[in-house]
Amino acid sequence: MSQDKGDDRGEGEGIRGRVTRQSEEAIGKVTQGMLENPVVSRALTAAFETRQRATRAQEAAMGALNLPSAGDLERLTRRLRSVSQRLEAIEDGLDRLDQRLEKVTSASALDNRLTAIEDHLARIEASLGEPAAEEAP
Repeated sequence: MSQDKGDDRGEGEGIRGRVTRQSEEAIGKVTQGMLENPVVSRALTAAFETRQRATRAQEAAMGALNLPSAGDLERLTRRLRSVSQRLEAIEDGLDRLDQRLEKVTSASALDNRLTAIEDHLARIEASLGEPAAEEAP
């Protein structure tokens, strides 16, 4: 027996692969033949139309009872996800803004501290400069 190309696991896997492939091909041909059959095609179309009518009837009944349908719940879920994502984006923006304000506030506090030190040094210089000015005359 020959093995599939690239298959070095032994003859058993080669046979298994061929059988699987042949089975898939056979199923595909049968399915194609059924879909081409007008009776089967009409039956499938009728089944899908019946399903759609049943779904619409169910939604109407749920609406009459003032209960949400599965579609309503799905739309609500998608909307909540969207709102949640937007809220997360807003939170991220607020965090970035808070960090910037923190930097500005800390820089402002540093500026105030430096100004106070400069004022203190100016007073020290003034007090040291006064006796020197008095000694000069």
